[in-house]
Amino acid sequence: MSARGVLRTLVPLLALAALSGCIYGTTRPPETKVSPALLRTSHAASIDVLDTLEDLIAAGRESTADREWAYFELSHRPTPQTAADAFARAAAAGRIAQLRGLNAGALVKEVEHYGRLSNQLDPAFRRGAARRMLATLYVMAPANMVRNGDSELGLEMLEELIAQYPEDTENHLRLGEAYVTLGDYDSAAPELCVSKQREAELRFDDRQLLDQLMQEAGATPCPAAP
Repeated sequence: MSARGVLRTLVPLLALAALSGCIYGTTRPPETKVSPALLRTSHAASIDVLDTLEDLIAAGRESTADREWAYFELSHRPTPQTAADAFARAAAAGRIAQLRGLNAGALVKEVEHYGRLSNQLDPAFRRGAARRMLATLYVMAPANMVRNGDSELGLEMLEELIAQYPEDTENHLRLGEAYVTLGDYDSAAPELCVSKQREAELRFDDRQLLDQLMQEAGATPCPAAP
C-alpha cells in the first residue's frame, strides 16, 4: 500500500470473513485465475509485484486470486533487505488481512513488522509510505492485533507526515479517514476538504473513499479553495 487504504475495510469485514470460514493466501492459486499482468511480474522486483496488484485494485479489476498470488509470491521470497521490498511485503499482507477478517491477527502483525522494517531502512521511501501505513494500522486495527502503537500514536504520525510532506494529498486523506474512524468528525472535515480540493491527485478508489468519508463526516459543502 502503494497500498492506499489497505486497512480501511479490515474492520467492517471481520464478521463476514469469520462466517465464511475461508483462510486466504495460504496456497498459490492456479495461474488461470490470476491476472496475466500480475503473472508477468513473477521475476520482477517485489515493489513491482505490489504496484501491479494495486493498479488492479485501483481499477476495481482485481480478484481474490490476484491478492493471494501476490502475497504468496512475496512471502516466499528471501527476507526483505530494502525499504521497497519490506513495504511490498507489508502491503501484500495487508491485502490478505482484508480477506481473512477475524483470522487476520498474524497478518496484521506481519503488516506491522515489515512496515516498521521498511521505515527503519528508509523513512523517506515514497515520502513516508511505510509510516503512513503504520499510522493507519494503529488507528484502525483492533488493539490486540498490534504491538507497538495505538490510535493516538497513529494520529501523531499522520500529523507529522503532513508537516513533512504537506503537498501529499494522501496524507490529508488518511488523517481525515483516521478521525472519521474515531468518530471525531469536526477534526476530520478540514482534512477531507483539503483532499477534496486536490482530489485529481488521488487514484480512483481513493476518490470514492473520500466521497464516502465526507458524507459520513458531514463535511460537505467545503469552503472554496483560496
